[in-house]
Amino acid sequence: MRGAPIKHVGVSAYRIPTDAPESDGTLEWDSTTLVVVEVDAGGKIGLGYTYGDVSVAAFVDSQLAEAVNGIEAFDIERAWHAMVHKARNQGRPGITSMAIAAVDNALWDLKGKLLGISVADLLGRALDEVALYGSGGFTSYDDQRLAEQLGGWAEDGFGAVKMKVGRDIDADPHRIAVAREAVGPDVDIFVDANGACTRKQALAFAEKVVPLGVTWFEEPVSSNDVAGLRLLRDRAPAGMAISAGEYGYDDGYFRALLSAEAVDVIQADATRCAGITGFMKAAALAHAFEVPLSSHCAPALHVHACAAADNAVHMEWFHDHVRIEEKLFAGASRPERGCLRPPEGPGLGLHLKRPDAERFRI
Repeated sequence: MRGAPIKHVGVSAYRIPTDAPESDGTLEWDSTTLVVVEVDAGGKIGLGYTYGDVSVAAFVDSQLAEAVNGIEAFDIERAWHAMVHKARNQGRPGITSMAIAAVDNALWDLKGKLLGISVADLLGRALDEVALYGSGGFTSYDDQRLAEQLGGWAEDGFGAVKMKVGRDIDADPHRIAVAREAVGPDVDIFVDANGACTRKQALAFAEKVVPLGVTWFEEPVSSNDVAGLRLLRDRAPAGMAISAGEYGYDDGYFRALLSAEAVDVIQADATRCAGITGFMKAAALAHAFEVPLSSHCAPALHVHACAAADNAVHMEWFHDHVRIEEKLFAGASRPERGCLRPPEGPGLGLHLKRPDAERFRI
């Protein structure tokens, strides 16, 4: 089956407006940029993607394409290390790892297409399906929009929903009460501060909202404040998990977070941590530390990796990325009873809807 050297790496970028103004505890945005990589080898085209600035696409084109050209398409680990080596002087976090991710994800899709099996089967399935939590609840939403969105996921069978907090910490208990009324008593409520709180603010807030059934507090403090995360993990109310990891770009970050016993659940994002290859390395680290794993955003991509990770407890069904993956890709799986199964088609099972995507191209 060998004899399929990589011939060409193409890249494109698309900016998709949000359906309403969005904000969290620290940022505001009105669009999301999707960077798509297509790798040609063996008569097949592998498709991968990440979410990031258009500069990610430029980095793929100027640095990474030449690093993988000529490498056997089946040798994903070799290609991954070639990209990491090529980017040595550029620094791993941020744009570099996101660019590597887009190419690496395309290589997994390509290998699956060459072999005629899904990426989940390439990796080896540990799970038939992965639980989802609905994610949105932006701080820019009014009470009605918040209730409609989170309540809709509860009606669809999701066991948990997540909302943003931290922009106005004094107003957030009211917003959580609105969410609780909308989702009913049996759905878990997760909150995400995106690092907006100080340590003492986060501790006080956790105590205030635990009676409302908040069971997950994501990035209560900056994800760089490992000692602060450990403090929150030790002192948060029983039954409230402290989580972080979405800004992990390499093994060292995940190892440091896990070694410090700073989180109850670690998150990883295959569009940031250097692709599915990097995601599975993070999953292995989490497994070694006996810490559960959850994926961040990009559900159409993560369903394959999470299905192959026996420590994956759930995936994020993120409002923005769900919209984009439905608009621009054909083949993405749909939730059933709050869970997601990998599509059965070869590779990632996704196909770029070029006519639909073209109007967003930048």
